[in-house]
Amino acid sequence: MSEVRSIRVLVVDDSAFARKVIREMLMSSPLINVVAVARDGLEALELVAAEAPDVVVCDLIMPKLDGVGFVRRQMAARPLPILILSSISEDAEKAVDALGAGAIEIIRKPTALANDELHSIRERLIGQVLALASVTRPESLTLPTSQHALKVGAAHPSPVDVVVLGISTGGPQALRYLIPLLPQTFPVPIAIVLHMPVGYTALFAEKLNELSQLEVREVREGDTLTPGVVWLAKAGRHLTFVRGADGLVRASLPMQPLEKLHRPSADVLFKSAAEVFGERVLAVVMTGMGDDGKEGAAWVKARGGAVITESEKSCVIYGMPRSVVEAGLSDAAISLSDMAQAITDRI
Repeated sequence: MSEVRSIRVLVVDDSAFARKVIREMLMSSPLINVVAVARDGLEALELVAAEAPDVVVCDLIMPKLDGVGFVRRQMAARPLPILILSSISEDAEKAVDALGAGAIEIIRKPTALANDELHSIRERLIGQVLALASVTRPESLTLPTSQHALKVGAAHPSPVDVVVLGISTGGPQALRYLIPLLPQTFPVPIAIVLHMPVGYTALFAEKLNELSQLEVREVREGDTLTPGVVWLAKAGRHLTFVRGADGLVRASLPMQPLEKLHRPSADVLFKSAAEVFGERVLAVVMTGMGDDGKEGAAWVKARGGAVITESEKSCVIYGMPRSVVEAGLSDAAISLSDMAQAITDRI
């Protein structure tokens, strides 16, 4: 029987203690081999060239060349999966910029460097590295701007009252491509669950808003869903809908259900949309690990709504869409390059 090749990882952090602890955490998995450690982005560039790692785990704030600079230069030279470890006490805007530059995921690093706190992220860190090692860079796409948004003809009554979208690993890049392509005349609200650490969703919404014709906001408790606005769920809270006596639909941000792996959860969003809007829901499940969205897609289909999934060829991680497809819940599998058109056609 052939031996399973271990995943080669480069750890980049300016703290010797953090490098040591992160290396020990990763090496506790028999599937991972930390082939090198770097103190800053410049050293990391050299070590990527010399060691050819499968995945890079990178700090954000470093001397000489920080995490954002490293991601930009490395992705221009040779794209590979980069995971950012960032403390919210650091510059959160830099973390979002790193995602925009091509990093695939962010994991919150504890602000205190206590050994037990760093070890608290071990399982998630190992899981993400294992997942990212299988990433093959999907179809090469040039990020559009609002000038490239789709043109639509005369307005017709829409069979859909809301678009709900669930997305995870690889999501920031996919949304930066998708949302700017949607036209300013988009006639219904869009609600998005993106799995992202607490503290980053508001900044990501601001960055996405700058690229798009549609207004993009992090949703707040009680916001009224209005057509042509993209509502990004707030990290750490679920997003659900409540229809008031006045007929308006407003956002609610509950903590329950607590048992969900993700908060916000696409399952919770999709179920609520199905309950409030019935058959007039279009659910979209895109790149990400796990199966969040499968249960919610079943609710949407049971109420007569439609579900589309991102195709495997454009996903960074074909986990969430795969779970929906294999459950027989997907009406169509659409490449990221065609997703904006597919959504607009159904609206």
